[in-house]
Amino acid sequence: MKKLLWVCVIVFIFPVTALAKNTPCSGKKGGISHCDGSKFVCNDGSYSQSKKICAGGYEEKDNVNNKTIDDVGMDTLDRKISEITETTRLGDDIKLDYQGFTLWVDCKERAAVKFQYNAQHDTGNEARVKDFKLDQNVPKECQQTSATAYGRGYDLGYDRGHQVPANHLDYSPEGIKQSNFMTNILPQTLQMNRGAWLLTEEIVECYRDIDELLVIGGVIMGSNAADDYFVQSHGVKTPDAFWKVVIRGGGQDERAIAWVVPNSKDATRNHLDSYLVSVDELERITGEKIPVADYAKHDKPSASWIIPAGCNKG
Repeated sequence: MKKLLWVCVIVFIFPVTALAKNTPCSGKKGGISHCDGSKFVCNDGSYSQSKKICAGGYEEKDNVNNKTIDDVGMDTLDRKISEITETTRLGDDIKLDYQGFTLWVDCKERAAVKFQYNAQHDTGNEARVKDFKLDQNVPKECQQTSATAYGRGYDLGYDRGHQVPANHLDYSPEGIKQSNFMTNILPQTLQMNRGAWLLTEEIVECYRDIDELLVIGGVIMGSNAADDYFVQSHGVKTPDAFWKVVIRGGGQDERAIAWVVPNSKDATRNHLDSYLVSVDELERITGEKIPVADYAKHDKPSASWIIPAGCNKG
């Protein structure tokens, strides 16, 4: 939030027209020629000193809907600043650094396949926003084609399920807003999203007041085409499962818990313990390397961490 306030102060000190000119390769450099990694290469052959990211031609821009900042009001500019996404192109993948969390998007799947964030002591109470949106800073071919609800009725109902929950970002208005970008959303059955997956989120919500937590997770897209109901409407397949690792402590006190939760009607709260896996087992399933001490990778708790009495899950 301090960063946002700092930017806004600059806006008021300097004319808006000056901001509009503060683009990579401006002035005598003749504009942007192309990207070299994350750097801007200018038309005069030099490299821009801009700290913005040049990602496969999808750079941050100082315009909104093809209008210069001179053409838009300050409210629109403030909204644009709050929605800036740090984007890094990694082959067919994109790394998105949002406020308080990071996503790795597989452009072929139009979906984030991995997420990571630190859950610290709960100090905020920002309200969750209702609207779901596409991220205008992400290439269209790398995200879903619609932000509308998935639907299909309760028996075959699917929620717009969060990978990183808004409630863990309630210290940041920007993070709350960005958590509802469709880059962070995938089809989750009602029972799973409001059952076993929600319980993992509540465990994080409670234990972040005890220890700072590192939370890493993602999806297993699988090969089950029978439930890919939303390819035509949203351009995205339905994942077969979601996984999550929560790491707390450090040194000889480091502990971890991991789940692989099937995206099914059976994934209710009461079944969460049956989805527990050890970290090394999860690594074999997902191919991910989880930053956990070796001695903690082989342990699988007999039950999920118990939610402490009196925990405020709000």
